[in-house]
Amino acid sequence: MKKGLARLLVALCLICVCALPAYSIPAIPFTLPDFTRIAKEANEYVVNIYTTQVIERRFTGPEDMFRFFFGERFNHLFPNFPSIPRKFKRRSLGSGFVIDPKGYILTNYHVVKGATEIKVRLHDGSTYRAKLVGADPKTDIALIKINPKGRVLKCAKLGDSDRVKIGEWVLAVGNPFGLSYTVTAGIISAKGRVIGEGPYDNFLQTDASINPGNSGGPLINLRGEVIGINTAIVAHAQGIGFAIPINMAKEILPQLKSKGKVIRGWLGVYVQGLTPELAKSFGLKKTEGVVVTQVIKDSPAEKAGIKEGDIILEFNGKRIKEIRQLPHTVAMTAPGTVVPVRILRNGKEINLRVKVGTMPEEEVSLGESGGIKARIGLKVAPLPPDVIQQTGIKGGVYVVEVDPGSPADEAGIHHGDIILRVNRRRIRNLGDFNKVMAGIRPGEVVAFLIRRGDTSFYVALQIK
Repeated sequence: MKKGLARLLVALCLICVCALPAYSIPAIPFTLPDFTRIAKEANEYVVNIYTTQVIERRFTGPEDMFRFFFGERFNHLFPNFPSIPRKFKRRSLGSGFVIDPKGYILTNYHVVKGATEIKVRLHDGSTYRAKLVGADPKTDIALIKINPKGRVLKCAKLGDSDRVKIGEWVLAVGNPFGLSYTVTAGIISAKGRVIGEGPYDNFLQTDASINPGNSGGPLINLRGEVIGINTAIVAHAQGIGFAIPINMAKEILPQLKSKGKVIRGWLGVYVQGLTPELAKSFGLKKTEGVVVTQVIKDSPAEKAGIKEGDIILEFNGKRIKEIRQLPHTVAMTAPGTVVPVRILRNGKEINLRVKVGTMPEEEVSLGESGGIKARIGLKVAPLPPDVIQQTGIKGGVYVVEVDPGSPADEAGIHHGDIILRVNRRRIRNLGDFNKVMAGIRPGEVVAFLIRRGDTSFYVALQIK
């Protein structure tokens, strides 16, 4: 009797619940984050940057027709073909954000590189001329300054990019395609990305829309803190953009303000990462650490007793877990500092002390140094360790930049190419390259042996 009554009550309850209208059943609330407050705050410190650059190009008139028929042989057949230099202005735009009430603004180096005039427009439409205070091409970070003339500027709050988590909501703010103050939302889709933009690649990847003109703008978390500087896009993809972690900018800001450039520490070794097979051959259970493949003569590493084949486990108290850590850790150590280095040699751990040196100038822009007056629009650097590891090539110089419309560009040289020979002379390092180029006079035709991917080929260009 009791069981039957209980079943009847359960049945009546089910009937009553099913009879209720759908809207009377409470739903579990789910809402997206409210970005309005963050967007409003960002509006006050995000700026639009407009630059002007004067470029000289040589126009020859009938040269184009001759090049069509003779192709790459043109420079050899007509080395003294007359040309007419002309100057024109190229304008570009980007973004930035105020970090100091005195008018200091962070942006990308490529936004202001080579600019003869920089203008900054604030959210209220007021425009100021800006000057370049400091720049670091290796990280693509620049610091510019305006004179606010007594005006109190709203500043961005700089966060901690090391605490960023994959899947975290972010906002990208900037000036895409000249559409001032545009806000897009997305998430952090990856960290520590290496995309071949420089020796210290460590990008945050996001699916928040980033387009041309966004460069230099902030990537902001839900706490309203800037955690990155929007920098690069993948042209053939959607939903993939990259930002420089803000901690990288915070590390070099003091030097950009006081010196206008970054002076980095230097160890003087070439290294490669440990594969599971290599680790096993060295008697290691983990792939932590890096193998020294070459020690530069008279470098701090050689003076400290580091040898080829050593495995660097720690530098200045920091464990080296992967190959990217060591260059960054060394670079951020002040030159002249004596630091402990722990290595593994022949199965035994050894503690050494190294006096960190000053990193030599790694880049040279032809036409701006070395006594060469005529630009060819090419910037080179020593071969990065990861390129050496991937290609197996230890001699040559690495092309880090090619100016659009320059002789190097017209000859077909690309970023990422490796120059192996100049006029049939072997290039082992940056010193060899500078020495050869210093002996070449304007008007001469130069032949470069280029390595690109798995192929090698010659290109010829005329030094102006």
